[in-house]
Amino acid sequence: MTTDQEAPELQVKTESETVGEPPHSELVIGHEFTIDELQQALIQTEQKAQENWDKAVRAQAEMENLKRRTQKDLEDAHKFALTSFAKELLPVLDSLVLGLQAATGDSEEVKKFREGSELTIKQFESVFTKFKIETIDPIGQPFNAELHQAMAMQAVEGAEPNTVVNVFQKGYMLNGRLLRPAMVLVAKAAEKKPTDIPSIDEQA
Repeated sequence: MTTDQEAPELQVKTESETVGEPPHSELVIGHEFTIDELQQALIQTEQKAQENWDKAVRAQAEMENLKRRTQKDLEDAHKFALTSFAKELLPVLDSLVLGLQAATGDSEEVKKFREGSELTIKQFESVFTKFKIETIDPIGQPFNAELHQAMAMQAVEGAEPNTVVNVFQKGYMLNGRLLRPAMVLVAKAAEKKPTDIPSIDEQA
């Protein structure tokens, strides 16, 4: 019994055909390092480790500096939060002081006004003390350009030159920071009078 289909041919590689195929893997022979090479590699490794250590130390120092700066900024923000408000209060206190100085006389109205003004000024001073606002009243002290503003200089008998002899307006500080300088009058050295020159007749 015959069929139209022919059986497929089997292809088998012969031994001669498989001889030329490349092997699946190759054996890699390791490099043997000399002592000099090992020492050089050790030096490079130590240098790299030192560089990494230096970077870590610098990063830690920068973090500590940032922490300190942030802490200081927070402390300053807390300490000087009242700066603007305190500056606005100073003219009010100045007006009370000037009004008290101008209130002269022995009438009952004047006495009541003075008592009320004095009480209000004391309340201001109490609040200022509570919030670390210090008064600058440098009468008799050496002139300090950082805290005082010289309005004029005048020769005053018995006063040391460059000392404050009068305070026109008190200054104030908040937690050691200047809010307003004190306006002052400063003593200066007395001018020396020219010595009298004797005439020719007197010299004779």
